[in-house]
Amino acid sequence: MKRTTILAAIAVTGTAAAALAHSGATGVVMDRMEAMKAMGDAVKTVTPMMRGEAEYDADVMREAARIFQEHSGEAMIELFPEGSNEAPSEAKDLIWSDWERFEDLARQLDVYAEGLEGAAGNGMAGGGNMGAGSMMGGSSGMGSGSMMGGSSMMGSGSGMMGDAATGMMSAEDIAQMPADAAFNMTTQLCSACHSRFRAEDD
Repeated sequence: MKRTTILAAIAVTGTAAAALAHSGATGVVMDRMEAMKAMGDAVKTVTPMMRGEAEYDADVMREAARIFQEHSGEAMIELFPEGSNEAPSEAKDLIWSDWERFEDLARQLDVYAEGLEGAAGNGMAGGGNMGAGSMMGGSSGMGSGSMMGGSSMMGSGSGMMGDAATGMMSAEDIAQMPADAAFNMTTQLCSACHSRFRAEDD
């Protein structure tokens, strides 16, 4: 089942990020790896609620959303100076050749996380589907698994969000949604960026 696969990937990726911390990552690569791990850990705190294994807790969801806000937007953009894709990073050169797109996605994550914080008090609609792609990863400083890329949310003119420049929902819109739907949207946005900008493992 897709959700089971996603949750398994989330569980594995935190370990991968921790292992990377001891395998040569330094400087900004280490900094962004740690940021991705923090967001991955936030996802893991929400996962039991999404799977129906724990009672929904709005405060836990709000805290996860705040962690996303802390590490998205300008904070994320600053972690990707041009040329910072030396090993063990798996950041694609495409980040810098398609910089405007990357910036759009980073800023959208900030908006979506703000919306998620607002939606936390709405409770869950049910189902708990965590979206397509694994959320956070760890072997690159971008995450392993696809925290940010795919086509389910961020396709070219297709999918829920459409074009990155024009299809973005506002934080206010997202804040009106059930918390699980807002969380699902946020993780799919993450998946959209990693699929595009993170090199696949061999």
